[in-house]
Amino acid sequence: MGLDDDSRKYHRQDPPGKIEIATTKPTNTQRDLSLAYSPGVAAPCLDIAEDEDAAYEYTAKGNLVGVVSNGSAVLGLGDIGAQASKPVMEGKGVLFKRFADIDVFDVELDIADVDDFVAATKAMEPTFGGINLEDIKAPECFEIERQLREQMDIPVFHDDQHGTAIISGAALLNAADIVDKDLDELDIVFSGAGASALATARFYVSLGAKKENITMCDSSGIITESRVEDGDVNKYKAEFAKPVDEGSLSDAMEGADVLAGLSVGGIVSQEMVRSMADNPVIFAMANPDPEITYEDAKDARDDTVIMATGRSDYPNQVNNVLGFPFIFRGALDVRATEINEAMKRAAAEALAELARQDVPDAVVKAYGDHPLQFGADYVIPKPLDPRVLFEVAPAVAQAAMTSGAARERLDMNAYREELEARLGKSREMMRVVLNKAKSNPKRVALAEGEDEKMIRAAYQMQEEGIAEPILVGETTTILRKAEELGLDFDPTIANPRDGEWDHYVDRLYELRQRKGVTNSEAEELVRRDSNYFASVMVEVGDADAMLTGLTHHYPSALRPPLQIIGTADDADYAAGVYMMTFKNRVVFCADTTVNLDPDEEVLAEITKHTADLARQFNVEPRAALLSYSNFGSVTNEGTRKPRDAAALLQDDPEVDFPVDGEMQADTALVEDILEGTYDFAELDGPANVLVFPNLEAGNIGYKLLQRLGGAEAIGPMLVGMDKPVHVLQRGDEVKDIVNLAATAVVDAQEE
Repeated sequence: MGLDDDSRKYHRQDPPGKIEIATTKPTNTQRDLSLAYSPGVAAPCLDIAEDEDAAYEYTAKGNLVGVVSNGSAVLGLGDIGAQASKPVMEGKGVLFKRFADIDVFDVELDIADVDDFVAATKAMEPTFGGINLEDIKAPECFEIERQLREQMDIPVFHDDQHGTAIISGAALLNAADIVDKDLDELDIVFSGAGASALATARFYVSLGAKKENITMCDSSGIITESRVEDGDVNKYKAEFAKPVDEGSLSDAMEGADVLAGLSVGGIVSQEMVRSMADNPVIFAMANPDPEITYEDAKDARDDTVIMATGRSDYPNQVNNVLGFPFIFRGALDVRATEINEAMKRAAAEALAELARQDVPDAVVKAYGDHPLQFGADYVIPKPLDPRVLFEVAPAVAQAAMTSGAARERLDMNAYREELEARLGKSREMMRVVLNKAKSNPKRVALAEGEDEKMIRAAYQMQEEGIAEPILVGETTTILRKAEELGLDFDPTIANPRDGEWDHYVDRLYELRQRKGVTNSEAEELVRRDSNYFASVMVEVGDADAMLTGLTHHYPSALRPPLQIIGTADDADYAAGVYMMTFKNRVVFCADTTVNLDPDEEVLAEITKHTADLARQFNVEPRAALLSYSNFGSVTNEGTRKPRDAAALLQDDPEVDFPVDGEMQADTALVEDILEGTYDFAELDGPANVLVFPNLEAGNIGYKLLQRLGGAEAIGPMLVGMDKPVHVLQRGDEVKDIVNLAATAVVDAQEE
């Protein structure tokens, strides 16, 4: 089945289309319905009648964008009409929601006349917080946007014009830096003179390019003043007419520094590329086929060619989804009256800066594990990079406030955290711990310090002030890899093979001499095994916490810190805990990694440690000891242990949180079951600490929640140790390392 047939099936399957309306308030009871509609809805209506701005408090207006089109210039399809454009506009709504959590109504208007289109759109202002104009042909689109911007008091943005301008503008900022050329000296040629090309040329000038250095070509060649005088070009193209002889695109490209292609595929040859200036920048953005292919442009010359296209299968994709969701997010959140030039520049500059930062592993994996590092083949971020939201939206919001377009003012630090929370509950929860860590960073030994992920994690920890990382490993290897990764930082390194660590050998021998370790074996372990080295470093106080496990099996990674650091004074056992985050709920699952078949005393101890961990995330614990039985409905050795563990905890005067068991998982988590059937239970709400009866159940349980329940898993976090130690899972990503390092720092702060 081909792509076209797959797409038809995708759009046709029940329910048809790609969007639906979902309620955001309870509608389960008659009272709910009376609040949602009649008679209760009258109160907010009257408040809005008195003050129209109250609509932002009582309705979805502040998070609702209208995608408005007449289908007169649908990308790659042309003038197909309003009705036929609806799948595209629904798709635009999908992107708004997916990337920036913005709701959309798509509005297809069967209107060709400019004034009528403007009037119809203007009449919808009470509904929307912003208007995204889409797929409207030139030159009508210019006049439509101009009139609506003047007449409407909400942001109006024609993405076909400005989206490409902003994204390619970000690429241009970085490309100019890479080839060491000043923006105001670039000789720029445009292939194409439509709405997108004209808006892009204007935006390049806004970024710092000189208008007199821009040559624009349409299908008839260079746009010259003589063509304007002959009436050969419209007033919009005339803006970029040059006082030169008429010529072709080939003539214009001779000696040019930049080619911005927004025309048709295949019209640029390798010879034309070879005629350009040294280290040329080529943005061949025609879709689906670029003006020249990536391979042909690169092969045409021996020097640096920075090449971008509109395609996802080549480096540097100029994709509008990097712009409009996040620009509208920032504009909506400050209730902007417009999207002005300052806001667009801020978006481009934020994108350019983001491309210079280390790329998360999840993004690299999403793009086939190809290395992504700032340079000629990576001048703009990838569309699936989640950081775009909380880099671009705040930049746009700040620019709106500075330029006077905002009606609301935001605390930018708090706003960034709100945006991160939109990406998932796990980010919201980790932000609590990250902020605590930043308040008093501690020294964290990274046992596998020569691993690239550990080096990148150390860079992030140091840059963000989360921790003071110590990379354990060979110095020259770590410094070489950091340089290859493009990480500009001065890491703290502890090389076990240096002579200064003899006292570590002595300490390990002292601790393990009656456990079968000889002095020479202690020397070998300290010098050759980074897990033992890091464990001793923490034990003697040269580091406050330790991370390991990235390249080891969990048991072998856990063994050295258990042998050397051991459990806390008030603990006999360590345990592994995963924090599982859902859209509106967080649960802590224990034990998932350490204790094979714990008895009731071990279960009780694990529960207390996990409750302490929950409080580090500002979660007040409610603990359930899980089983397949509810409160004695089945009695055997398996159900007795969690029942007795709950009794031990309830009798413990130091336990200051509700706990009960044994109980089934649904009893622990569903309030109606807990209160309706088991109203005698000690829990005053659904449990958020789930203690499994054994390792097998715990490991199976958290993985089912993750894979079938859609939960995000953070961990495993090791509790019960004398000093903070966390053992990573093999293959964890950089963000996992940073998250566990932050957790270790907070552990160390409390100690």
